[in-house]
Amino acid sequence: MISRNLVVRIAFAVPAIAVALVVVWYGGWVLAALLGGLGVLGAREVYDFARRQGIVPLSALGYVGAATIPFAAFWAKQSELHWAEPLVFLSALWLIAVLVAALVFRGPDRRPLTAVAVTVFGCLYASALIAFIVPIRHGTHSDAHPLASTALVGLPLVVTWTCDTCAMTAGAVFGGPKLTPVLSPHKTWAGAIGGVIGALVAALAYGPLVLDRVALHLGTPRLIVVGLTVAIAAQVGDAAESLLKREAGVKDSSSLIPGHGGMLDRLDSLYFVVPVSAGLFRLFGVV
Repeated sequence: MISRNLVVRIAFAVPAIAVALVVVWYGGWVLAALLGGLGVLGAREVYDFARRQGIVPLSALGYVGAATIPFAAFWAKQSELHWAEPLVFLSALWLIAVLVAALVFRGPDRRPLTAVAVTVFGCLYASALIAFIVPIRHGTHSDAHPLASTALVGLPLVVTWTCDTCAMTAGAVFGGPKLTPVLSPHKTWAGAIGGVIGALVAALAYGPLVLDRVALHLGTPRLIVVGLTVAIAAQVGDAAESLLKREAGVKDSSSLIPGHGGMLDRLDSLYFVVPVSAGLFRLFGVV
């Protein structure tokens, strides 16, 4: 019998994926706005982890940074002259603002160093990593071939979701030795291997079924590299988020998304997958 939780997960995931694909296809400021919103929600959950341990981050400034990063990434891709210089200055000003806020609102007895560190980390982890979707979507030829750029964004997403599904299925079917019993007591080596196999199959299928149809041919060797790299990055990213949750003593990062937990629970793998994929695509010369 299909569990009610699975029905809820599917009922939420299907329209969410459809909306995400439309936003990625549209790109630009709309995509930046979506990523900025996701960054703020993720940063909020990181800050909640800290509050559970008596650390009070400078949340407002963290939210501003998380919301701004994707817009900065898009502006950088659109700008042709010295785009890095103003971004470096703005980043420095933001960091100075965080330190000044700690000076004003956190005395020596309120752990100012830890508060600043958590504020910056939450912003970068939840927003800067996922913002690498922007350079993938707005690569060198994105204006002439927006459909191909959208399909390229879809490659690491589809491979990651397939990896997660196959890992969960293989772990449930075969069981066996635990992968990281301290962090994730239900994850097994069988599940990890199943995830890698599923990711490889997904990447090799996505190439001819999707990318080739939009005149973006990666070839079998590069698709294998993408499949293997994404599978490893996805599972390490999942374990990294589990590390944060275990320290905070929670099972889910929040109850924000019905059937899925929190924003960090939903995006944990992608935080590692997206920047790694952007690097691979740059090496391949397609962004």
